[in-house]
Amino acid sequence: MRTVKYCMLAMLTLGLLGLALQSYGEEKDKPKYTIKEVMKKAHKEGLLEKVAKGKANETEKKELVALYVALGQNKPPAGEAKEWGEKTEAIIKAAKAVVAEKEGAEKDLKKAVQCKNCHEAHKSK
Repeated sequence: MRTVKYCMLAMLTLGLLGLALQSYGEEKDKPKYTIKEVMKKAHKEGLLEKVAKGKANETEKKELVALYVALGQNKPPAGEAKEWGEKTEAIIKAAKAVVAEKEGAEKDLKKAVQCKNCHEAHKSK
């Protein structure tokens, strides 16, 4: 009887541990920001414009990179995922170049972020 009780306790403990690890894995894969949050913070609130004009500080530049990384981790509401990945990767690369202070990076960032191209291909109707 005692052995059965310990076995049941061990199985319960392992089950709870498994659930905890599963939920942790799901949270880890989840992007930090939604597409809507990225659009609001980076575009509507003017962070992209500030970075592209060279008026942003280091923290703001890194925040923009984090926003665009999260954008690429989200699934597109419409269109091809491969195309979404290519577009967001180009934007991330350009934003990282600004952080690295490469010459002409701000201009390249502005070129990489073409709202109309993404919205036509990936925005849900």
